[in-house]
Amino acid sequence: MPINIAIDGPVGAGKSSISDSVAERLGILHLDTGAMYRAVGLALVRMGVDPSDEAAVSSRIGEVNVSVRYEDGKQHTYLGEEDVTGLIRTAEVSAAASSASRWPAVRRAMVAAQQRMAAETDMLIDGRDIGTVVLKDSPAKIYLTASAEERARRRYLQNLEAGDDTPYEKVLEALNARDYQDMHRETDPLRRAEDAVLVDTTELNYEESVEAILRIVEQAYGI
Repeated sequence: MPINIAIDGPVGAGKSSISDSVAERLGILHLDTGAMYRAVGLALVRMGVDPSDEAAVSSRIGEVNVSVRYEDGKQHTYLGEEDVTGLIRTAEVSAAASSASRWPAVRRAMVAAQQRMAAETDMLIDGRDIGTVVLKDSPAKIYLTASAEERARRRYLQNLEAGDDTPYEKVLEALNARDYQDMHRETDPLRRAEDAVLVDTTELNYEESVEAILRIVEQAYGI
C-alpha cells in the first residue's frame, strides 16, 4: 500500500514549499494540486470561457487535459503536451482557477486524476480538500495554517521579491476574501478533517514547520 500524505490549509500557509521539503526528505513525490487547478484556469482563459459561469465551464471541462510529470525531481504541469509550469502563476490564471475550482464538474475531474496517481505511488498531496475528499483513508493528515496576518505578511514579502509592491493591507484583504470563498464554496469546501493534526506555523520558522510534519508522518507510518 503506497504512503499517502494529505496536507490541507488556507492560501499563504506555505503548503507548497513545505510539502516540497517534506516529500524530498522522505524520498517520495509531491503532487501540487493547486497547479492542476491553475492549469484548468489557464485553459479556460485561453478558450475564452468565463470561469464564473458554471454551465460554460462544465460543458468544456472535458476538453481540458491536465497531467503531471516529474522531471529532475520536480513537478511539471501539462495541458495536453504543452508544459505550462511557467505560465500558471499569473494573477489572471490564479483568479480563473479560484473561480472555476468551485464547480463540481471541475473538482470531480481533478479529484479522479489525483486519486489515480496516489493509488500507484508513494505521494504527498497538498491542497484544500485532500484529507476530506481525495485521500480520506490516509493515516497521515495535516491541516497546515497560520494567522491571516502572518500569512499576508509572508505573501507580501514574496510579492516584493517578485517586484510586486501591492500594499500589505490589500494583500491581507485579498487573502481574507480567498479564505471566505474557499471555506464557503458548495463543493468540497476547505475544512480540517476530523482526524487531521493541526500544525499552526504562526510562530514557527520554515525548518520547524517541516520537522513538525515529519514527526506526524513518522508516527502515522512508523518510518
